[in-house]
Amino acid sequence: MMSRVYVKQKRRNIRKTIRFLGLGLSLCGLLFLIYFSLPLISWQLYLQPAFAAEQLASPIPQATILTPASIKSLLSATTQTLSGMDYNDANNWFPKASVKNNQPGDQITSQVASYFLTIPRLDIQNASVSTVDNDLTEHLVNYAGTAIPPQKGNAVIFGHSTLPQLYNPKDYKTIFANILKLRIGDTFIVTVSGVQYVYKIFDLQVVDPTDTSVLAQAYDDSYLTVITCTPPGTVWKRLVLRSRLQKLTDLQGPRVEKRSK
Repeated sequence: MMSRVYVKQKRRNIRKTIRFLGLGLSLCGLLFLIYFSLPLISWQLYLQPAFAAEQLASPIPQATILTPASIKSLLSATTQTLSGMDYNDANNWFPKASVKNNQPGDQITSQVASYFLTIPRLDIQNASVSTVDNDLTEHLVNYAGTAIPPQKGNAVIFGHSTLPQLYNPKDYKTIFANILKLRIGDTFIVTVSGVQYVYKIFDLQVVDPTDTSVLAQAYDDSYLTVITCTPPGTVWKRLVLRSRLQKLTDLQGPRVEKRSK
């Protein structure tokens, strides 16, 4: 008895395998394209309109962002994200950062483990800011090596943002989702050891994660810089809001000195 070999059937199986493989590769390519394009889409939807009416002396492109430098920056951010970089760790936001002191020898010291940040315009009330821990899922982070309010210098606070639709002021993963609503003249209120310090925003800008100048220390005044990722829903660039100390209010009331008899 002769055995029969159905070569045609094997060829069909090979063709099916190739088709499924091709479909899988096409889907992977499509997903990568969508992921790569998300920052560009988010920029046009949220970031550019938010600053369209502002006359800012900041490096925010008003027309196109499709330049060789921006594409290179976007590819770098995409690669880092896909590689599994943990953006819940504040130390990873500026990978090449080293805090620059304009006056060598000055030491930034912290006498508190945490303090509180209130942003009236965003309905954020007493968000915890840690000076000793870098986990952005549990609190905001006062970046290591920068000043602590109300010290002279530049106190730098990191916090997560996401799409505005997911905003929850009590969730540290979404707390700065609406930060694009802030404008020059708006205020941050910092509470340290029962004392309030009011800072007024005087500058907004967007920088690359390689631009560590926003972490630099200047000791002519007390500054507070709030930084988050942008455009919303991405980790491509950093939105930087700089503010300066305005006034003090003692929440505990006037202090009474005890006189010795």
